[in-house]
Amino acid sequence: MDRRDIGSWLSGPKAALEEQGLEFGYPGERFGLPKSGAGSAARFGRRILALAVDWFAAILVTNLVFPDFVYGEADFGAAVLAVFAVEVTLLTATTGSSFGYKIFGLRLISVSSAPLNFLKILVRTALLCLVIPAMIWDRDGRGLHDKIVGSIVMKSQ
Repeated sequence: MDRRDIGSWLSGPKAALEEQGLEFGYPGERFGLPKSGAGSAARFGRRILALAVDWFAAILVTNLVFPDFVYGEADFGAAVLAVFAVEVTLLTATTGSSFGYKIFGLRLISVSSAPLNFLKILVRTALLCLVIPAMIWDRDGRGLHDKIVGSIVMKSQ
């Protein structure tokens, strides 16, 4: 055991494999997306900001639709999650982007020739609401919820 062994452990498996000559390419390259600009794979920062906008919009809508619910209580939280799920599912199914995705110039596309139908988008949203599948992603920035339904988030502008 020497310094390189510890260094590869500290820097992670990707860095260790790259030192051995394995090329990973850029995010989205496997799907024919460009490296940067419109049409490229969306990065984590933009996606998390879009998610925050969608969540904040769900809180606002819940406050308007359910004025008797108190912020911080279980019924309010359940209503926010339901509003979030409906908003993301319906907007993504009809326009390819949720409210937050539109603001940050993102779009959901299929990585195969099969289009994203309503059922796939519903499954993706349900997995997104579970949080954990969305926090496990691959080298292309695709969360587990995207991998299961065969989608990727790209920059639309």
